[in-house]
Amino acid sequence: MLSERRLEVLRAIVQDYVGTEEPVGSKALTERHKLGVSPATVRNDMAVLEEEGYIAQPHTSAGRIPTDKGYRLFVDKLAGVKPLSSPERRAIQNFLDGAVDLDDVVGRTVRLLAQLTRQVAVVQYPSLTRSTVRHVELLSLAPARLMLVLITDTGRVEQRMVDCPAPFGETSLADLRARLNSRVVGRRFADVPQLVQDLPDSFEAEDRGTVSTVLATLLETLVEETEERLMIGGTANLTRFGHDFPLTIRPVLEALEEHVVLLKLLGEAKESGVTVRIGHENAHEGLNSTSVVSVGYGSGGEAVAKLGVVGPTRMDYPGTMGAVRAVARYVGQILAES
Repeated sequence: MLSERRLEVLRAIVQDYVGTEEPVGSKALTERHKLGVSPATVRNDMAVLEEEGYIAQPHTSAGRIPTDKGYRLFVDKLAGVKPLSSPERRAIQNFLDGAVDLDDVVGRTVRLLAQLTRQVAVVQYPSLTRSTVRHVELLSLAPARLMLVLITDTGRVEQRMVDCPAPFGETSLADLRARLNSRVVGRRFADVPQLVQDLPDSFEAEDRGTVSTVLATLLETLVEETEERLMIGGTANLTRFGHDFPLTIRPVLEALEEHVVLLKLLGEAKESGVTVRIGHENAHEGLNSTSVVSVGYGSGGEAVAKLGVVGPTRMDYPGTMGAVRAVARYVGQILAES
């Protein structure tokens, strides 16, 4: 275990390196931080931190920089989540409050996160597998053609055309709409197939074919839409950190194009609380020089999806964690109210 003083030295090294982008020397540390000891003692502490693998010497200069292990200890033990200021919180609320639908919410969230953190923002669409049905609407377009509209508790709207085997009257349509909603509203998507399986039997023989067709379309919609979607923004922010990536930025950009990779990374985020993956903790090789800060968001205390940011390991962890957490909270409130 490191002593409290050495932990303070590590904290100071991380803060200075993140702030200045320059390797940190013992003389600069004692000048900038009230460590209460001589430069010689700080040099000794830095030698121990280097031996233990928390800091490293990038080249022959006297300065040291944090390693993945050093950042990990900093995040776990030394960094509090930095709360956003009142103006920042108001700005988040004002920016997100104007959203008109789910696509707009996700789009605004991506732009906001990228601006707040100056990193790459990734937002996963709410998963249908974790969603519940808010309403099923059936609209008559022609005697034997309907439109099925499925609305989720997270604001997703899915529309499908239904070609019926026979004309279907307005009275029958209203009856099907009412019975369908009475069974599925407020229920999880996973439960819907079982809840509606015997519904055709409760209709007159001439209507059963159409009822079965409508239900088949509804169930197809649930299956089709289980494919996870995400939105990404702020990739250009990475160009500001060119020197933070050892050889080239290309592997990072290639990894960001692989949505499967990003979904896997976000999937590792906890339901509540911020998850931080640093450097080589990211399984994908292209992201070994980055850190991923993510959190779950949703309404009613249950996460329906994840959001987060990707940036170089030299990042302002307290500020980034605070921004990610705050934005997730506001998005959850918007979903709950929508």
